[in-house]
Amino acid sequence: MSSPPSTGGLARRIGLLPATALNMSQMVGVGPFITIPLMVAAFGGPQAVLGWVAGALLALFDGLVWAELGAAMPGAGGTYVYLREAFQYRSGKLMPFLFVWTAILFVPLIMSTGVVGLVQYLGYLWPSMGQVSGDLVGLGLIALIVLLLWRRVDSVARLTTVMWGVMLLAVVLVVAAAYSHFDAAHAFDYPRGAFDLSGARFWTGFGAGLAVGVYDYLGYNTAAYLGSELKNPGRTLPRSTVTAILGVMVIYLLLQVGVLGAVDWHRMLDPGSAVYQSMASVVLEQAWGRGPAQVVTVLILVTAFASVLAGLLAGSRIPFDAARDGVFFRSFARLHPRHGFPMVGLVTMGLITAVGFMIGRHTDMGTLIQLLTTVMVLVQTLSQIVALTVLRRRQPHLRRPYRMWLYPLPSVLAFAGWAYIYVYADHNAPGRHPIEWSLAWVALGVLAFLLWARKERIWPFGDRQIHEQYAGASPDVPKEPVTP
Repeated sequence: MSSPPSTGGLARRIGLLPATALNMSQMVGVGPFITIPLMVAAFGGPQAVLGWVAGALLALFDGLVWAELGAAMPGAGGTYVYLREAFQYRSGKLMPFLFVWTAILFVPLIMSTGVVGLVQYLGYLWPSMGQVSGDLVGLGLIALIVLLLWRRVDSVARLTTVMWGVMLLAVVLVVAAAYSHFDAAHAFDYPRGAFDLSGARFWTGFGAGLAVGVYDYLGYNTAAYLGSELKNPGRTLPRSTVTAILGVMVIYLLLQVGVLGAVDWHRMLDPGSAVYQSMASVVLEQAWGRGPAQVVTVLILVTAFASVLAGLLAGSRIPFDAARDGVFFRSFARLHPRHGFPMVGLVTMGLITAVGFMIGRHTDMGTLIQLLTTVMVLVQTLSQIVALTVLRRRQPHLRRPYRMWLYPLPSVLAFAGWAYIYVYADHNAPGRHPIEWSLAWVALGVLAFLLWARKERIWPFGDRQIHEQYAGASPDVPKEPVTP
């Protein structure tokens, strides 16, 4: 099947291999180097490998949702367009607005975990660094990143390639070091009742581990945002998604099992221990000495810095694209008069990244992950799964180059998995109330939408217009608005 024509003058040049590499480069950053101890602590032992497998399955089921929506509406800008197309019949622009509203929160929170991890690993090179010094370093790095992005950026392809290469080198070195001193007695030293499926303890730990696992797999949908530049998106999207998830799962399992065989997992249960703070550095030092460990630590620091830089660059464009399309506040569509970048989005996400970093530093990484996943689950993952079903019914003639395998089973399983993570969020972050905070943020978003809608005189304060942009012979040919 030939590729449909693209929009915006963008050529369809990205094939299966680069699309898969792009997904994997966004999925594997500094995450596994800082979350393996979290996964072990959540499960309470080496059975933590279940978290990586379960996370991969949930990512796979949800990735098929992205594949169908992205193939049917390639290059549309991602979730906010899928929600706009599906929910416009009843709630106008409310759902796409809420997605952008929540993206302003969860994208920088994801970036803040990278800064927290960077400061943790910096502590290996700077053992005397205290709490206040670490806080100042992290805030200074966030300010530096915003300043570096305060200029015209024509392409991040080179940065992404370099980051991927540095990350891959760090992973290979850690895996090699771990397996060069591998002890199976440590790797498979399961505690009593580790697989007791009848106990509440197992399922509570499973919920916490699943949240950590899914956090580490985030990025499997990256190619969907570049649908207008993909060759044969109906084939490339599902294949690149599945291949990237399975490939990253293998990497995570190799890392997890290797680390468990190299160090005593009981040491990972102490948040103040060196293994918990800088796991990869400790593995390298035990295997090959201090010098190689310091080198790999520097590689991890570079990976963390570059991933936050690229993430804030891309994230700041989400509210800009939505505002330009009339789905969000107009102020976010303003460009810098000289350098031509979205100022408001960059500053807003930079500030929230700083707040998230301080939350992570003064609580724990697990709390930060619970906060970002709960707010993301409500308006992106669950809503997007519902959008798939709504579009199947509302727009049955929408051109779908790819249709989900075994529909609706994967979408039902994805919905159940995300709902499971959400329900257990409060229990996994005691005293932090991530569910209540996520509901409060969405409620505040609804209020912001009503104020914005009143000013713009759109639904519910004006006529509701239905614009089935992609219904027709070609997903790239928009249709005229129709009266409901």
